[in-house]
Amino acid sequence: MLDARTDASLRPPMGWNSWDCFGSSVTEQEVIANAEYLAHHLLAHGWDTVVVDIQWYEPDPGLDGYQRVSDPVLDAWGRPLPALGRFPSATDGSFRGLAARVHGLGLRFGVHLMRGVPRRAVERDLPVLGSTATCGQIADRSSVCPWNPDNYGVDMSHPAAQAYYDSLVAALAEWGVDFIKLDDVLYPPVEEREIAAISAAIDKTGRPITLSLSPGKELSLAHLESLRAHAQMWRISDDFWDAWPQLREQFQRAARWAPHQRPGAWADADMLPLGRIGIRAHVGPDRLSRLTLDEQRTLVTLWCLLRSPLMVGGHLPDTPPETLALLTNDAVLSLLDSDGSYEMVRDNDLVVWSAETGDVAWRAVFWLGDTATTRRVHLADLGCPGRDHATDAWTGQAVEIHDGAITLDVPAHGVRLLRFE
Repeated sequence: MLDARTDASLRPPMGWNSWDCFGSSVTEQEVIANAEYLAHHLLAHGWDTVVVDIQWYEPDPGLDGYQRVSDPVLDAWGRPLPALGRFPSATDGSFRGLAARVHGLGLRFGVHLMRGVPRRAVERDLPVLGSTATCGQIADRSSVCPWNPDNYGVDMSHPAAQAYYDSLVAALAEWGVDFIKLDDVLYPPVEEREIAAISAAIDKTGRPITLSLSPGKELSLAHLESLRAHAQMWRISDDFWDAWPQLREQFQRAARWAPHQRPGAWADADMLPLGRIGIRAHVGPDRLSRLTLDEQRTLVTLWCLLRSPLMVGGHLPDTPPETLALLTNDAVLSLLDSDGSYEMVRDNDLVVWSAETGDVAWRAVFWLGDTATTRRVHLADLGCPGRDHATDAWTGQAVEIHDGAITLDVPAHGVRLLRFE
């Protein structure tokens, strides 16, 4: 079954996630509005997944941070159910209706999931479906998320631990879930046993659900083979927001992970905080992305060169035209299909990346400095000697080549993305 999951993610997944704009309090109406926009404006460019992020099971999740005590809607077996007040189609205690609505738009449907068993289920000592054990017996009360109050970890040495995860994932699969964002598993230490248990539970459903792991703080390459064995994508950083220092820091992570990308097993540089974000998020006010347009272009270029999954976080119906243009530039998005990429220069504020797609050579000249610059770049240094035609991928305009070099005006925190043929 892992092969089927891998086949479903041969290209880095692309879509929309509710976290950056609605935090833990997104509603069904908001999900549908973004799904419809995605289908009408972005699906043709590869964006095909809608993900409901954290605490969809909380009737009162709070608007700008988590409540001190979690009070989720649960079934008789301790499994979370959609909060009916926020998701009115969940009258049957499931996401079947919303998933069908999203599928009807030609899109895939995903949900966020915290690792572990709900603390409320442990307090009530609810039974574990498919076993004689209870949630209280399988809980590891010493294993708690440092930033979220929902769950205890699962004691994977208990015989019924796998049964709980099997029952939980089976319910999601039956609802029509295509994508699971599994949280609190890469926030050191890496929770390898729980990741493996959820991966095994997915395989048992027979549904090729994409497994995404978060949040990726201080993630080491030592875990690469285990990540590849169980997941289709995994975060390589903590939450990424709309601040230039965070974007600058992503360059070193992207350079480290890019050589290890392969189809169906993707290092994920996190969501794109573009457009209108922070409506009810946990970080910052309601705003348009604080990244300048040049920084946004740098962001999309770097993510595409890395071949990172792309999950936009803004409220799509309010997307500015210039942001929509970034998300629908098919030439740039085609980098997700490149044969491979790597950072070839990192010298003070100059960063140069290389990617190849068949006979086409891509080179990105980034400038991380705070003021614009003009650079004369020799084709030999770009590994492109003898190439006689270059195009700026963002503008579509030809770039002149003189005496084996090109002269580039690069904005502050900006990039020139070149396609050589």
